[in-house]
Amino acid sequence: MSSEGVARKIRQTVEQDAPGGGNATLSACEAGLFAAVGRERAMRAGERLFRRGDPGELMYVIASGRVELDFGNDLATKQLGPQEFFGELGLLIGEHTRSADAVCIQDGRLYELGQGEFQQLVDRDPALVAQFLRRSITRVVLNEQGLIRQLRRRNQDLETALDNLYATTHQLNQTEELIRTDELTGLYNRRGLTLHVQECLRLGMDKPMGLVLVDCDRFKQVNDDHGHLVGDRVLQNVAGILRSVAGAEDVPCRLGGDEFCLLVSAQGRDEVMRYAEFIVSTTRSLLKLQQAVPTICPVSVGACLVEPERDWNDWYARADAALYEAKRLGGNRAFWMDETPPPAMA
Repeated sequence: MSSEGVARKIRQTVEQDAPGGGNATLSACEAGLFAAVGRERAMRAGERLFRRGDPGELMYVIASGRVELDFGNDLATKQLGPQEFFGELGLLIGEHTRSADAVCIQDGRLYELGQGEFQQLVDRDPALVAQFLRRSITRVVLNEQGLIRQLRRRNQDLETALDNLYATTHQLNQTEELIRTDELTGLYNRRGLTLHVQECLRLGMDKPMGLVLVDCDRFKQVNDDHGHLVGDRVLQNVAGILRSVAGAEDVPCRLGGDEFCLLVSAQGRDEVMRYAEFIVSTTRSLLKLQQAVPTICPVSVGACLVEPERDWNDWYARADAALYEAKRLGGNRAFWMDETPPPAMA
């Protein structure tokens, strides 16, 4: 006979020798023997017989009333009634700890059996006790198998929930990225820049920073003469210049239309202006390579230092004033602004 056949034969023998298989109900003969040996006690609704984790030393047989076993961890509770037993592992296994809370949910009586009472059972009717032990072992095995199946289902449910959470988080991250990012150029948009500035202010700006505003000169003429697809390519190339000059902590952004900006980590005026001059000189160099269809256009750049104690609108106004001055001087250049000029008199 194969090993599988032997295992099946043993399982069938155990089940045949143990009436009721894995149930916790005593036969009439067993109940009479346990009642004769056990210590009878009353139980009251709401009374707790033991808690999870308590040391187990006694087995219980219910004569009347009902007891609920709560295994915790979202596992199903179990209710037992007359002629049913529980807690047998506390009697049969040394240093066993309870795996459930046992609470009386109905007034009644039960019998307690410890090591002394169990020895009396063996002395009185060893064959009946052997039958009880076989059934108890089968019950434990079946309960463990059921618990394993339940835990597997819970693990599968948990894995499904985690997969769904990952997918949702990924979608939210993509949505957040779309909200912050300019679709045409892949740079931050105005909203993304604002959120970044707010986060910097919330955490506290511990490094000097500079703001560089960039505006395309005569961009409308590119659109009018060559169409919006060519205009889009020009904007993408300007964005590429900003991306190439930006460091790991710098933030290139398309504010809208043909207006860009670059928020940079910089120690002072000279360092900020190096960014601004690089952008202008790069566009000038590319303009010398122009073909019939333009791929770049000249730019005007305004730059200033960012002061943490001032408002974002103040930074922008100062850089915008510098940009306006670069435009007024003919464009295709960078201009620095130390202080925001006062508003023009009407």
